[in-house]
Amino acid sequence: MEHPGPAIAARDIVRDYGERRALDGFSLEVPRGGVFGILGPNGSGKSTFIAMLAAMEQPGSGELRVLGEAPSRALRARVGTVFQENSADPLMRTAEYLRFAGRLFGVQGGALKERIPALLERFGLAQRAGDPVSTLSGGMRRRLEVARALLHEPEMLLLDEPTTGVDPEERQILWDTLGEARGSTTVLLATNDLAEADAACDRVAFVQDGRVVATGTPAELKQGLRRDAVRITWPGATAEELAVVGGWPGTGEILRDEDTVHVTADDASALVPRLFELAGRGIRGVRIESSSLEDAYFRYIQRRAGGSK
Repeated sequence: MEHPGPAIAARDIVRDYGERRALDGFSLEVPRGGVFGILGPNGSGKSTFIAMLAAMEQPGSGELRVLGEAPSRALRARVGTVFQENSADPLMRTAEYLRFAGRLFGVQGGALKERIPALLERFGLAQRAGDPVSTLSGGMRRRLEVARALLHEPEMLLLDEPTTGVDPEERQILWDTLGEARGSTTVLLATNDLAEADAACDRVAFVQDGRVVATGTPAELKQGLRRDAVRITWPGATAEELAVVGGWPGTGEILRDEDTVHVTADDASALVPRLFELAGRGIRGVRIESSSLEDAYFRYIQRRAGGSK
């Protein structure tokens, strides 16, 4: 059997809005199946790319194929989308909203009657089927949006920051439920939540200024980082001080994000006392963790410490 091509193939996509360039040579290949994350700061082009995949935007130039086709209205029948904002009418009842959405996607008769209760049960909403959407919690509404996106059994599910404003328990419920779909459905997740991406994604891409700057599995992107990640609240750190830290044995990446300095090190217990010897009261706080996808993200996205901001 011939091996299917990638779920998404984007090559040199450019998209302008007036004088602002949202995508600038955006190139990415997403394999079929599993969860693929797109991570980047606000304004990096994530939502613009999601809108293109949903055939709501068109590239100014470049080539884009989704499930082997150019994005089109017809392709939407194979793609489910959850945008940042909830789309459910708060005056509709929960099951009524799914019936309405199902008809829009051509799901009729017995299939609709079978899928709605099954999805409500799967997403923990069966007891709220007759309740107005306005009475659901924020996490329940996000679960309802995902249920709506899966109603027509799409081959691809696009999630644009689906857990923004959702508490940790609701987030876990959502991802546990989505885990059942990842084998048969390609899930594309655009998010700013690095811990979520580290836990949920099989592969990720880091995006900045409308371009993909790195891609790989979380493990591959973390490769080469030192064992410990030290986050230092150090508002007055100078380039000279950070250069001194960088020269210490066992120190790896040093990056700056406003008042926080991120350092990876072989042994944080040896690094931290030297930091206080160097900067004293200039350091407002220190947090030590194992190196994570967040450290890899700052390696690629933020400017190195000591550089121009």
